[in-house]
Amino acid sequence: MFRPNVTVACVVQAEGRFLLVEEIINNRLTLNQPAGHLEANETLLTAVRRELFEETGIDASPQFFLGLHQWQAPDETPFLRFTFVIDLAEIVPTFPQDSDISGCRWLTADEIFNAKELRSPLVAESIRLYQQPARYPLALLGNYNLPD
Repeated sequence: MFRPNVTVACVVQAEGRFLLVEEIINNRLTLNQPAGHLEANETLLTAVRRELFEETGIDASPQFFLGLHQWQAPDETPFLRFTFVIDLAEIVPTFPQDSDISGCRWLTADEIFNAKELRSPLVAESIRLYQQPARYPLALLGNYNLPD
């Protein structure tokens, strides 16, 4: 039976820079937006706030829904990735709570586009999407039957 992995991610922007997390995947350093899997009995909004805090120590709520990507990893694992926007007034310190995160970086879009360590093509694609004017209200996703 086909069961894609449902993940959430957030494009966090402040002062023209974007927050990425460093993590070791298959013995190599990778860069990703704060992101992770949707857990049982969790809304998408709860999941994105939880992942942001676990991976960066930042407690913030998404302001907009940015988009949905369907992607198949090189190992053929299917993903549905819900991406959100968090615009902060200024760059803030980070304090990863998750031991899998070795650090955080505030990078420009060009630095991200030129980075060789991106965990997936969705990292750069999410920045490209952020650079477009479209933003969607969080209500688009609904939270029927689950508390947020």
